[in-house]
Amino acid sequence: MSTQDDNVVFGTEDLLRSLCDSVSKVLTVATHSEIRYSGMVQRITKTCLKPDIGCFVLFDGGFSGLVVINFSAQAAMELYEKYLLNMGMSKSDLASSYTSDEVSNVMGELMNQIVGDFTGKVGRELQTHITQNQPKMLVLNKQVILSVDTNLDNPEARRVTFYTGQNNIFYLELAVDRTEFIKLNDFEAGEVLDPDELLAQNRYTEGNPGPAASADSEQDELLKSLGM
Repeated sequence: MSTQDDNVVFGTEDLLRSLCDSVSKVLTVATHSEIRYSGMVQRITKTCLKPDIGCFVLFDGGFSGLVVINFSAQAAMELYEKYLLNMGMSKSDLASSYTSDEVSNVMGELMNQIVGDFTGKVGRELQTHITQNQPKMLVLNKQVILSVDTNLDNPEARRVTFYTGQNNIFYLELAVDRTEFIKLNDFEAGEVLDPDELLAQNRYTEGNPGPAASADSEQDELLKSLGM
C-alpha cells in the first residue's frame, strides 16, 4: 500500500517557480531578449505596489492569491519599446515617457498574457482551475501598501528579482494561501500552447487599446478599492 511519502507534492515554491517561468517565457518571446530571474527568493510579510509602475492581478478558484509586478521606469520602457518594435511599429510612434497611458496599457497586456500562461499550466499540471481579474496598473511616485482582500486564511508571500536583456530590474511578488497539491494518480498534462500563438491571440493593437489605467477616474476607483 502506498504511503503519502511516495506521492509527489507541489507547494508554494513550486507555484512560484511555475509563475516565474511564465514571466520569463512570455516576456522573452514578446521582446526577443532574454528575461531571467534570480535563483534566490525572498520571504516577505506583505505585498506592495512600488514605483515606477505597479501591476497586480487577483486570482481565485482552486486556490486564491495575488500577483504583483513592480517595474522600474527603465525596465518598463525597455519591455514596452522592444515589444512594439518587434511587432513592426516605428520608433517615432512610441511613447517617450513611462507615465504615458500607452505604456501602462502594454504592461497590462503583457501581465494578462503572463497570468494567462500561468493559469493554463495550473489547469494542465495541477488539474485545478483558477480565474483572474483584469490586470490593474498604477504609475507611482511613492510606495503604496496593497492590502490583499482575497480571503486568505494562511497567507504566504514571496518576492523574486527579474532582469531584462539590458539588465534593468523588476520584481515579482506572489501572495497565496499556504497549500499543497498531492499527486494521487498518474496523469498526462494537457497540450502546451505555443508562446508565439499565445502572443498572436492577445496581440496589442493601436486601434484597440486596453483601458487607460492612469486616467483620473480609473485611478480614483482603484485607490478606493485599496481602501485609500
